[in-house]
Amino acid sequence: MPKSSNSTSWIDILKELVEVYFKSSRQSKRGRTWHQHVVPYEDDWAVRREGNKRITSKHRRQDTAIRKAKRLARKYKADVIIHREDGTIRDRISYD
Repeated sequence: MPKSSNSTSWIDILKELVEVYFKSSRQSKRGRTWHQHVVPYEDDWAVRREGNKRITSKHRRQDTAIRKAKRLARKYKADVIIHREDGTIRDRISYD
């Protein structure tokens, strides 16, 4: 079957699809971080990954939540952002 000048081979289409897939997966990874926030949650404290609505874990005491957040931040080379009861930032610890 003769190939016309306007048609694209299925291999070229497949290459383009693979390039688009990998390009989009790289961009989505860059947008998310592993920074851990220690935030007030109901009458307790919670650890929440930056950008998430759901909490990672809930703790009765802030120091327990900080230890958990530090463990996660070390594992993923991220930061721990510690909030006060009013929600303002008290401290930031970097594990880059």
